[in-house]
Amino acid sequence: MNKYFKNLSKIEFVITNACTGRCKHCSEGEHKSFGERIDPLIAADCIRKIASQYKIKTVMAFGGEPLIYPDAVYSVINAAREIDIPIRQVITNGYFSNNADKIREVVNHLAECGVNDLLLSVDAFHQETIPLDAVRQFAGQAKKCGIPIRLQPAWLVSPQDDNSYNKKTREILDSFCDLNISENDGNIIFPEGNALKYLSEYFKDTFIENPYVEDPCDVRCISFSQNGDVLNDNVYQRDIIEIINNYTPFCVDKDELK
Repeated sequence: MNKYFKNLSKIEFVITNACTGRCKHCSEGEHKSFGERIDPLIAADCIRKIASQYKIKTVMAFGGEPLIYPDAVYSVINAAREIDIPIRQVITNGYFSNNADKIREVVNHLAECGVNDLLLSVDAFHQETIPLDAVRQFAGQAKKCGIPIRLQPAWLVSPQDDNSYNKKTREILDSFCDLNISENDGNIIFPEGNALKYLSEYFKDTFIENPYVEDPCDVRCISFSQNGDVLNDNVYQRDIIEIINNYTPFCVDKDELK
C-alpha cells in the first residue's frame, strides 16, 4: 500500500465539465454546453479496484452538471452501492431537462442506484441562468422517491455577509420551505475562475483559500477528471492501481527514494 494514501477515504468523479448554468462564481471558469464525459465502465472498475485495497467511505459524482450524462452517474453510484460504500453522493444544479417525464426517469434511476446524499446547488449565482421552477420540480421528484436531499448554497464572503448576492440566496432557499428540504452549510466562494473574473471586488479585503486542494503527501480523496486524468496520470492509459502504487508527490525529492 502506498504510504501517501494511508488516509484515503473518498473517490470523486467530475462526470463532465459541460454545464447547463453559466455561473459567475464558478471556479472552473466558462463551461461549454457540450463536452466529454468520464467513461462509465472504467469509472466503475476504478471504484471496485480502489475499494479492494483501501477503506473507501464516500463516492461522489459532480461536474459541470453530471446529470447531462446520467448513464455515467448511474454507473458510478451503482458500483459504490454494490460494494457497500456507505456514502453515495451526487452534486447537481437540478437542471438537465425541461421534460417532466425525463426528470422523473432520471430521478427514479438515481433512487434505484442507491444515491443517499443528493446535494442541490441553489443560490443567487445558479439562479441567474437556471430556472428555479425546473429545479423545484427535480427536488420534489427526488423527495417523492425517498432520496435524501440537501440544499447546497454558495455564499459570497461568508454566510453572514449582507451583500446583495447573499440576500438573494436567502430568498431562494426560503422558496424551498414548502418542500421541507434541509439546508447544508454550503460553501464559501473562493477567487478562482469566473469568481476572480466577475467578483474580484469582494475579495479585496479578505483572502479565501481553495478548500478543495489536496495535500499531495497525504491523499485523502482521489479525484478523476472527465478525461480520465488522475494523480498526474491518466486512467485510460494505465491501470488505476498501477497509478496509485507508482504515485510520488511533486513535493518529494525522488532521489531520496533511491
